[in-house]
Amino acid sequence: MEGSRFVKDGLWHDQRFEAQERIMALQFGQVEKRLERIEALIEGLERRLWMTVYGVVAVILTQAVQGILEFAPKGG
Repeated sequence: MEGSRFVKDGLWHDQRFEAQERIMALQFGQVEKRLERIEALIEGLERRLWMTVYGVVAVILTQAVQGILEFAPKGG
């Protein structure tokens, strides 16, 4: 009888270990999904930031060109 008890305990231990592995796999899957969402948000923010930078540079260059054209000698 003692032998069968150890077999049952070992089997229970294996099942418990497999259950823990499945739970950990699910948890890592959820973490991976969250990281993918965060990465997508960061990429969107990065795109917006660069568009803002390009917009500011365009405004500065436009004002600089307008300033140069105002002071350029008029041919006439």
